[in-house]
Amino acid sequence: MTEQPKRKFEPTLIISILIVAVMFVLSAWAWMQLPAGAQIPVHWGPSGEPDGYGGKLMGLMLMPTIAAGLVILFEIIPRVEPRRENILRSRQAYNAVRVGLLLFLLGMHVVAVMAALGKTLNMSLFVAVGMGLLMVVIGGYLGKVRSNYMFGIRTPWTLASDLSWEKSHRLGGRLFIISGLLTILSGIVAPTWSVWVLLFTILGSTVIVMGYSYQVWKHDPDAREPRERTTNGG
Repeated sequence: MTEQPKRKFEPTLIISILIVAVMFVLSAWAWMQLPAGAQIPVHWGPSGEPDGYGGKLMGLMLMPTIAAGLVILFEIIPRVEPRRENILRSRQAYNAVRVGLLLFLLGMHVVAVMAALGKTLNMSLFVAVGMGLLMVVIGGYLGKVRSNYMFGIRTPWTLASDLSWEKSHRLGGRLFIISGLLTILSGIVAPTWSVWVLLFTILGSTVIVMGYSYQVWKHDPDAREPRERTTNGG
């Protein structure tokens, strides 16, 4: 009975594989353009300038390999999740986050390859805008995620109360969108501060949502004890 929902993941899997394939093709093309001893930027400082370098193997293959690993991980999660049916019911949000994250990695890889070829782009600006957009996407879909152990805002209280899960994800979604917009704005106005804006807003959102999830759980008459582990689909 679960075969039909599984097939709905297939178009996203194809898109994910294509994104990773583009990354490897780009790496192969750049490999042929660069000399054997080329030093490729692998780390950027707050100013957006490269401050760490590696060889061709690390510089050109690390990011595509990470992306390929994420594709595998995203395929494994629905198969091992105890509340598997809830993951399937959350497939719209699950797939949006998966594709958004892979597109972000693709963008970072393009910037890194261009830097290796001498066409330096401002990595701080790209990361700020890219991460900000990713946060907005996650925030927009967060309220559609159903209770599970591997995807979403997982506190002891959201996992023990469906009401806490739903309300916490709605609040968290709004806070993530605000965090994303502030990160984008800081990236445009002051890129060197964007990482701190992102970290501060994520930390603040985490603290707020954790406290809120506890309060909702505390006043939910149907809440379970936080230590209880359910293994059914909801």
